Amino acid sequence: QVQLEESGGGLVHPGGSLRLSCVASGVTFSTLSMAWFRQVSGKEPAFVAAIRYGASTTYAADSVRGRFTVSRDNDKNTGYLQMNNLKEEDTAVYYCAAVTGRPISSLLRAASTYDYWGQGTQVTVSA
Repeated sequence: QVQLEESGGGLVHPGGSLRLSCVASGVTFSTLSMAWFRQVSGKEPAFVAAIRYGASTTYAADSVRGRFTVSRDNDKNTGYLQMNNLKEEDTAVYYCAAVTGRPISSLLRAASTYDYWGQGTQVTVSA
C-alpha cells in the first residue's frame, strides 16, 4: 500500500522559509511523478508545484514561481518543497500527491491526476 507522509510545516514570519518533505513508502519512489497542492478552508486544493518521474523538469504555479522549488531524492524516497520569501497568502494546508508514471504536462496541475495523497501539513505565515 502506497503511503505519503508530509512533514516540515509550521509557523513562520513573512519573508521566512520552510522546507516541506514528503516520504513515500510501499512503492518504487523513482517511478512516481509528484506534486504539491495547498488548500485553504472552504476551497478546493490548488496546484503549487510538480516534478515528473524520470525528468528534471519542474512546474510551478505563477503565485509561487521564483519563491518555491520542488525537488526529489530518489535514494531517500523523498520529495521536497523549499519555500522562500513566504507571504501571508501562502498560509494553507500543504499536501503532497503522487501518481505512477509520467502524466502529460497539461495534467500535472489537476488534483484528479494523482492517485496518492498525504495527510497534509499546516503552514502558517503570520507576523
